[in-house]
Amino acid sequence: MDMKTEPLRLYRDGGIWKGAFDAMANPCEVLMDGCDQSHAWKWLKIVAHEAWRIEKKYSRYRADSVLSRINRSQGQTTNIDEETARLLAACDLMYQISDGRFDPTSGALARVWHFGSGQAARNRLPRKRDVEKILPFVGWDKVSWSQTSVCLPPGVELDFGGIGKEYAVDRAGRLISLVGAENVLINFGGDILALGPATDGSPWKIGLEAVDRDSAVAGGKVVLLSQGGLATSGNVRRFIEYDGKRFGHILNPLTGWPVRGAPRSVTVAASTCSEAGMLSTLAMLNGKDAETCLAGQCEQFWVQW
Repeated sequence: MDMKTEPLRLYRDGGIWKGAFDAMANPCEVLMDGCDQSHAWKWLKIVAHEAWRIEKKYSRYRADSVLSRINRSQGQTTNIDEETARLLAACDLMYQISDGRFDPTSGALARVWHFGSGQAARNRLPRKRDVEKILPFVGWDKVSWSQTSVCLPPGVELDFGGIGKEYAVDRAGRLISLVGAENVLINFGGDILALGPATDGSPWKIGLEAVDRDSAVAGGKVVLLSQGGLATSGNVRRFIEYDGKRFGHILNPLTGWPVRGAPRSVTVAASTCSEAGMLSTLAMLNGKDAETCLAGQCEQFWVQW
């Protein structure tokens, strides 16, 4: 039976229910095994509404979001709730362990860096002086925050894009696990969480996107995931080609320019999607030392150059 309603879509694929919707500028999918149609609809709705709630609350592209209200504060202190404080704490942790290379204020660099899909965008770099003009507005150390408030200097803005989607995946997984979901895989545009294997005990099969025809994973590298998170960071889709060189969209906030020597893609498996996302991002920010960064921190990772 094919059940479809917009914006949620639910259909049967073999013995598995598949739910789909769009959120955070990504296609999202929920695979559910060992349940009936009513439970599949219930879990899909919970997952989708949590994704939409977080997007509405923290999207920097929505004028009515909490994050936009903070970014418009112009030096004034803004009261925050417990959830926002937790996200700020996660940003602070990432900033500290990355030696400042992960910076939630680096979104300001998007004012001069444009990683579009058109050919014109891919052949244009910002001028050095324009990048330098933005750097005074980049710096997590300029932000004052506590469990109840945050204060940004004028011109400084926050962007939770580096942690938001992974956080949403874990939150959605927790919510449906509380109502009995077990054999489920949640996938928000490649950020993934498995609540358990399929009902027959077999792991979920997840294909990694090859960065090019000559990649080590070309031909269909498949990751097996029964429990926990999987996240990928990379420059496969968003980059600028200029003068024979490739400039990826992951920027070093200390210089305002793309990370030098970074891999094309890093995928990490961890206990949660947030942890996997943190590790994959840190690896990318470490450039040519990406694999060294991951060694000893996680058992499963895949790096494509």
